Amino acid sequence: MSESLISSLQAALRQEKLDGWLFYSFRGSDPIAENILKLDSARFATRRWFYFVPASGEPQRIVHAIESHTLDTLPGPKRVYLPWQQLQQNVKEALGGAKRIAMQYSPMNAIPYVSRVDAGTIEMVRSFGVEIVSSADLVQMFEAVWSQEQLDSHLYAAKNMREIVDVVFKEVARRVREGGTNELEIQDFLWQEFDRRDLTAGHKPIVAINEHSADPHFAPNEEQNFPMREGDFLLIDMWTKRKTPHSVYDDITWTGFIGKSVPAEHENIFNIVRDGRDAAIRFAQENYPSAGTLYGWQVDNAARDSITKAGYGQYFIHRTGHSIHEEVHGNGANIDGLETQDQRRLMARTCFSIEPGVYLPGNFGVRSEIDMYLSDDKAVVTGLPIQTHVLPMLSL
Repeated sequence: MSESLISSLQAALRQEKLDGWLFYSFRGSDPIAENILKLDSARFATRRWFYFVPASGEPQRIVHAIESHTLDTLPGPKRVYLPWQQLQQNVKEALGGAKRIAMQYSPMNAIPYVSRVDAGTIEMVRSFGVEIVSSADLVQMFEAVWSQEQLDSHLYAAKNMREIVDVVFKEVARRVREGGTNELEIQDFLWQEFDRRDLTAGHKPIVAINEHSADPHFAPNEEQNFPMREGDFLLIDMWTKRKTPHSVYDDITWTGFIGKSVPAEHENIFNIVRDGRDAAIRFAQENYPSAGTLYGWQVDNAARDSITKAGYGQYFIHRTGHSIHEEVHGNGANIDGLETQDQRRLMARTCFSIEPGVYLPGNFGVRSEIDMYLSDDKAVVTGLPIQTHVLPMLSL
């Protein structure tokens, strides 16, 4: 397994025209390194280690004398250090004649998800005459690209999640007609529905009524648990994956109104959000892959420009979307030109959400979320059909 992994890493390095990739961690400071190198993240480690993978040739392990077995699952000669001077000398020698290498570093911390190496370690490596570039796109290749099995797991989750949308809105309508319900009860209903369909998630879904929906990351609890009644607006954000190992997530958000018709105010804001969502979808589909390199910030701009032109840009307070992998927020390119200018390229066989929102504090908020998968030749929306209007739940 390790030899195959090293071959894959070296092929990626040659593709990116880099001399090597230097992995470094101290007390679990770099979970990306642990994931890519298939290390046991639970293993007790209190000292610094380095692992250098050159574009060709043998990798090099650098470990502390009292934790000399830390990288024994990986191939390559082992250099054991004790005093700090020996650590620096070992790193310099391991790098050999490398001139340009990747590390988990992001210039100006532009992409904090990748910025795992401290400034002092960067300074040390640079002192050896080595240029350091960000590993951001390399990380994507190993932490964001899906296998066919993972795509299949996503499509399974997407199909079931789309069915759950219809089930949950009808269930809300039924309970309201029969006396009422609340955010926590519907959250529990969704959780049971996930389990019944062999789905799981790291956290329970967002179920938000009225002004709670204006908080993008609201989570109901015993103290904040609104009842649901006729005349209320409802936002539900759900993310799940199959329970089998290495499955990947599906992540969607839908909105409804507990009534037989939807007020013009809610429908108007939804239409603005929907148009922003669809502008981003269109931009991705028209420019991938025909226009060459496509970046997450460009797709974000398409959604943001649409919502800004409609007069609600100031109420769109988060990025348009995020990478999706085995974690619902993955390590690939985000659809972001606001919180960061994500300049990682959008790669084939990766997935991301598109989820613009308009949030009116103290009133209500609308988010409409879909997922897009980039095949080798086109950008595909999964979990069809997507939402086109606010659902009038008492007419379902």
